[in-house]
Amino acid sequence: MKEKAGSIIEADAITKKFGSLVAVNRVSFDVHEGEVFGFLGPNGAGKTTTIRMLTGLLTPDSGDVLVNGVSLQKNLIPIKMKMGVIPEFGNIYVDLTARQNIILAGRFYGISKGNLEKTADALLARFGLYERRNSAVKTFSKGMKQLVNIASALVHDPEILFFDEPTSGLDVQSQRMIRNVIKEVNRKGSTIFLTTHNIEEANILCERVGVINRGEIAAVDTPERLKTTFKEVQLAEVSFHKPVDMSSFISKGLVSRQEKMGDKWKLYTKDPDRLIKFLAKRAQEKHLLIVSLNICGASLEEAFVKLISEETGDA
Repeated sequence: MKEKAGSIIEADAITKKFGSLVAVNRVSFDVHEGEVFGFLGPNGAGKTTTIRMLTGLLTPDSGDVLVNGVSLQKNLIPIKMKMGVIPEFGNIYVDLTARQNIILAGRFYGISKGNLEKTADALLARFGLYERRNSAVKTFSKGMKQLVNIASALVHDPEILFFDEPTSGLDVQSQRMIRNVIKEVNRKGSTIFLTTHNIEEANILCERVGVINRGEIAAVDTPERLKTTFKEVQLAEVSFHKPVDMSSFISKGLVSRQEKMGDKWKLYTKDPDRLIKFLAKRAQEKHLLIVSLNICGASLEEAFVKLISEETGDA
């Protein structure tokens, strides 16, 4: 595991209200330098408001955002020069070519013309777009447009990159391509702040994740530790050689939830060892053949759902 050099971003009790609505309420967390940090939450949880405060688009009503220990609001322009932002709905110009978009972005950061053209061509080659560099972006697929969007955000070699739902609406191949870009950029030294609704994406990419719900931080931890926090979302997957009515088959109190998934049953439990022994004994009594039987740890999605339901009182 790569060593961290401390916090590069710190949210210090930031709060934002819109009229009587408290969108973000005293939120505090930090992002380590060099990591991929995921930011998760249901719709309306405060993700967008938080990321706008972290990138200087909104000013907190109270609290502060620190970047490398320096207040963002007091040093807005110098700090924003160290950031790159890739919004969910890209900010590229579809009537311009891919190369023109990158060069235009570079001009905003004051990069000299000679260096800018070399950088633009290098980025286009890096993302497999060089052969289409002079094509209007409106002729590109959604995945290619997102690559132009990312290349434009990378033109000034930022220390911190904010990705807001970068794979939303993309096909599977494009999603994989964007994830590989994120990994590559991170390997080259950029800190990544990733908001996503795709929990598996966060599980694959992120070293730590923060979960926000109803404007407050519910948890900040590694994906694996979040999974192990909720033992009740451990489960056994079992299938038999013929259909089984699980409601009469299983002992009451042994499982907290059961789901039919094709020819398998997913049985959620706090005690997988006891459940497995019970299933084996019960199958023998009922003269059933066990086709498959697996113990599965919680997925990040299941831990996330459990965490959110506890925060909202729906558990």
